[in-house]
Amino acid sequence: MTQSKTHIQSYITIQNNEIVLNGTSIFKTEPTDFGDFSKQAYRNFDIQYPKFFKMDALSKLAFLGSELLLSPITSTEQENNIALVLANKSSSLDTDVKYQESISDKENYFPSPAVFVYTLPNICLGEISIRHQLKSENSFFIFEDFNTEFMSNYSDILLNTNKADMVLCGWVEFFNDSYKAFLCTISKDENATYKNENINTLYNK
Repeated sequence: MTQSKTHIQSYITIQNNEIVLNGTSIFKTEPTDFGDFSKQAYRNFDIQYPKFFKMDALSKLAFLGSELLLSPITSTEQENNIALVLANKSSSLDTDVKYQESISDKENYFPSPAVFVYTLPNICLGEISIRHQLKSENSFFIFEDFNTEFMSNYSDILLNTNKADMVLCGWVEFFNDSYKAFLCTISKDENATYKNENINTLYNK
């Protein structure tokens, strides 16, 4: 099988109360917690998806990044063959801790189903898939650090075996209100802006 060269089409970084799309800051707030920042970003971009407010923080982070990358190129009227390949360090630990606290107090035992729903890291993949009508391959990996070589190679395999026309690939880490999302779209389109850049270079900008 001939291996076609793949290219990064677009990328987004969300951290420190700022959203940077393709190297340009498109939204920034004064220092605040992620909950407030995410609501401001949602309203700023006029996103229409009420379920957003019920998501856990990890899913909100992944949703915001994917929304700004995918909405201009996907259709809600048809299935989009875009694979999802995400990773982080803490899995869903931020939500897991909150759920554990809700069941640990025997005098005040109120485990929340709304919290329990989000105690798996791949739930955010489901939220993105529902939003953008994706039924393609999706995987969520846990690494100590963003393993750019593995993620890039995995994306290349999906594209070169025609499992996907495009891959949304990246890192979505959230724990104790410390967060960073780096997402990029990868395809075999040779007209990509970032054909001479690799994921690692963009991630570390």
